[in-house]
Amino acid sequence: MKIIIYGANEIGSIIAGEFFEDHDIIVIDSDASRLEKFNNLDLSTIVGEASNINVLKDAGIKDADVFIACTCLDEANIVACLMSKQLSNALTACFVSKKECRNSLSIVKESMQKEGFLYIDYVIWPERLLVQEIFRIITVPDAINVEDFAQGRAKLLEYRIKENSILLNKKLKEIAFNEETLVAGIKREEELFIPRGDDEFCLNDKAIFMGTAEGLDIAASQFFVEEKTSLKSVAIIGGGTVGFELAKSLEKTPIKTKLIEKDYKRSEFLSQNLKKTLILNDDGTNLELLEQENIGECDVVISVTDSDEKNLLCSLLVKQLGTKRVITRVEQMATASLFEKVGVDVAVSPKKAALNEIKNRIVDYKEGLLATVEMGLAEILEINIPYGFIETLLMDLRLPRRAVIAIIQRGAKVIIPKGQTLIKGGDSLIIFTKSDDAQEIRNYFNKLTKA
Repeated sequence: MKIIIYGANEIGSIIAGEFFEDHDIIVIDSDASRLEKFNNLDLSTIVGEASNINVLKDAGIKDADVFIACTCLDEANIVACLMSKQLSNALTACFVSKKECRNSLSIVKESMQKEGFLYIDYVIWPERLLVQEIFRIITVPDAINVEDFAQGRAKLLEYRIKENSILLNKKLKEIAFNEETLVAGIKREEELFIPRGDDEFCLNDKAIFMGTAEGLDIAASQFFVEEKTSLKSVAIIGGGTVGFELAKSLEKTPIKTKLIEKDYKRSEFLSQNLKKTLILNDDGTNLELLEQENIGECDVVISVTDSDEKNLLCSLLVKQLGTKRVITRVEQMATASLFEKVGVDVAVSPKKAALNEIKNRIVDYKEGLLATVEMGLAEILEINIPYGFIETLLMDLRLPRRAVIAIIQRGAKVIIPKGQTLIKGGDSLIIFTKSDDAQEIRNYFNKLTKA
């Protein structure tokens, strides 16, 4: 596979280092000195801006399979990806650092697709990926498999049903899952099947859930925390993008949350936009504050400021005060293991989260097949419904084999469908089915969309 990377910063270096042995890699950057670090790797480099059509042509964009723009400038990444789409059929991945950029791109993408224009395939916001990772670490330590879809807005989570599970020996129809969560499959011993409402969860079953990222996070905190009553309080140090988004997610759970933010204006914003979170305008390294607010008694403390040094200091302070678990943001991936050696329980990195997204969703992507589950027993398929398709109720589809249409991606929206949900032209369907039945499901939709 030919992969062109625009940006020789840390994330660009990480991506190149991950894939250069198995793929043809070309790195573009305007600063020749930043490209020198690749001299000992078997890859090519080009000095220039990827927004320049001649630079892209020199890099061989026409024959590229993947184009990744990961410079520190959102606007440069967007322009470079749009240029690449016009010059090639390469999958494009655009890194953004601002939520506003990500939301705007999603809206524009929907309108441009309707007009038949080519647009950016993947918009990667590392901070949001990090929020989702931290939330899972806090609330669902028992997840044994995680898959992301629709650029992280929809997911698959898999859990084992244990003796203390509140789902044990209960029928699916007896359980009040939220509307954005569904059970796609169950593996029992060596058999995988798609359950119905009367099926029960049995001891040691592997239960496969699909839904929106938010819906699954909520369901996981309700059903899969080892000791549900033990996780009562969380403190967040740092009210930037990650701290704010994490607090918003936690407000949907029974967990009491405190957030410490040093900047007064930012604290005002947080107070206005977080209704259940206690906002403390102070420095997370202030030992007197930490003691007064009993931060050491919190079940989990997460330090997510924009400084590795401050995060480490805050983490060590709260650890000394008795906090059971400390999760710390690390910008430099190489220092993550060091943080854990000196007492941090979990060190997480937005760059590592972004690399996993690139690896799982783009470089290893196969057309129509998003993922395999349980050693190939089940497949997650993506079926694109062409524009002009006659709208059809999901309940009126006559699938030849058992399958779950788990997710509908409609432009920027992610829908968890019900029987009365309409399938429309332009929809992207994410379907869970047994691998033995996958080809028949593909054939059915091929015939249906051509009819």
